Amino acid sequence: MVKKETTQLSEYELQRQANIAERDALLKQLALDAATVGLAPKPVARGRPPSNGVSSHKKKTVVKRVKEEVVPRRTSSRLAGLTADSEVAKRKAEDDYVAVQEAERAKRQRVSGNLDLSDIVVSGKGWNKSENFLVDVVSRGAKPYERTFGDTEIRETSDKELRALREKMSGLELYDGWEPNRIKIVPERIYSLGFHPTQEKPLIFAGDKLGNLGIFDASQTSAPSRSPSPIKPEEADIDSYLDSNVPAPAITSFHLHTRTISSFQFSPNNASHLYTSSYDSSLRLLDLSASTSTEIYGPDDPSADEALSGVEIDPVSPHVLYFSRLDGFLGRTDTRSPKPPDLFQLSEKKIGGFSLHPQYPHFLATASLDRYMRVWDLRKIAGKGDDRLPAMVGEHLSPLSVSHAAFNSVGQVATASYDDTIKIHSFEGMGAWKPGISLSDEQMEPKVIRHNNQTGRWVTM
Repeated sequence: MVKKETTQLSEYELQRQANIAERDALLKQLALDAATVGLAPKPVARGRPPSNGVSSHKKKTVVKRVKEEVVPRRTSSRLAGLTADSEVAKRKAEDDYVAVQEAERAKRQRVSGNLDLSDIVVSGKGWNKSENFLVDVVSRGAKPYERTFGDTEIRETSDKELRALREKMSGLELYDGWEPNRIKIVPERIYSLGFHPTQEKPLIFAGDKLGNLGIFDASQTSAPSRSPSPIKPEEADIDSYLDSNVPAPAITSFHLHTRTISSFQFSPNNASHLYTSSYDSSLRLLDLSASTSTEIYGPDDPSADEALSGVEIDPVSPHVLYFSRLDGFLGRTDTRSPKPPDLFQLSEKKIGGFSLHPQYPHFLATASLDRYMRVWDLRKIAGKGDDRLPAMVGEHLSPLSVSHAAFNSVGQVATASYDDTIKIHSFEGMGAWKPGISLSDEQMEPKVIRHNNQTGRWVTM
């Protein structure tokens, strides 16, 4: 056997290997230091592949999210001219922490007073009161709570013109002006959505999670702004194709609230007036003609957290507004009076939705997290102080929470519940009911319709 000769390493190679060893030692020390303070990455567990060739699917454990506390960004004391671990550095760190907390609190606190729409435009074309797509909005609009028609009514219609019109309306198709992902009305998740009552053009309003109100004119067309690209969309990137050939829809959005816009209602007397309720504890009036947003209601303490979940306008007295809160209270305020609103605690938990009878608004239906749908009579209010409550006509308990309750003009209340049902409560002759009437459990029993409410798109009416 021939013995291998040992190669003599050069001075350069010896220095290079020494540098490598020093670097490896430094990396190991850094890893140990990170593990000591809890910053080391967690090892990834790699399971063995199944021996029978069939992949095994294990249910993932749901990790509960923990809300991270906002802390100030770390800065260098040396660059700031401060001695490390000195009293001055500690005071500066405490001041920075307090400043960050105050900034986060200010973001969530409601804005009181009047707002000009030109100052709160979030996106879209700059707002001009005299040159905007809302100038032809008129006071007349659609009539709510009227019965619609179906196939049976169409077959039984004897008037040829009316029958042709109903058949035409039944043949209407979904809006195809733009793809849905191109119509981004608001920056964040939509919590409230509705049509403007005007008949001149289809205007869609939407409120999002961060207090933005978006307005979209659905009468727009998406005609190509230039000659179509010779490359077919399926052969090219679809987003690039749309950006280069189809103009974006004109959308305007305003930052009316600092938190979620939970609900909004148009005034029946003035179509340019829109009332909005928000989780920032405020109720505001948006005047599209005057381009202003005025606070109608808000707690005396600006930092109070009394989130509003809904708003309704009295159809008989439009200057009277009702609103619900997440802590189970119902409020009633008169926009003509400076007096504080009347507050009634109708539930121990969140009121998700409520509705007034369109003909007899002294009757009120509430849906709450405690699984109850209740009907109230506002003509008879008894008690003193916090115990002052309207008379409860009746209640119905569902297996799971009830998300909303809606009246129609014939005295029916429709509710959507998390037990995958839609319930219809029928009450006849409500106009002749005496104040303080009480219904039995049998009279409160609804007709139950099975419906999948767990699709991620819950039903609200």
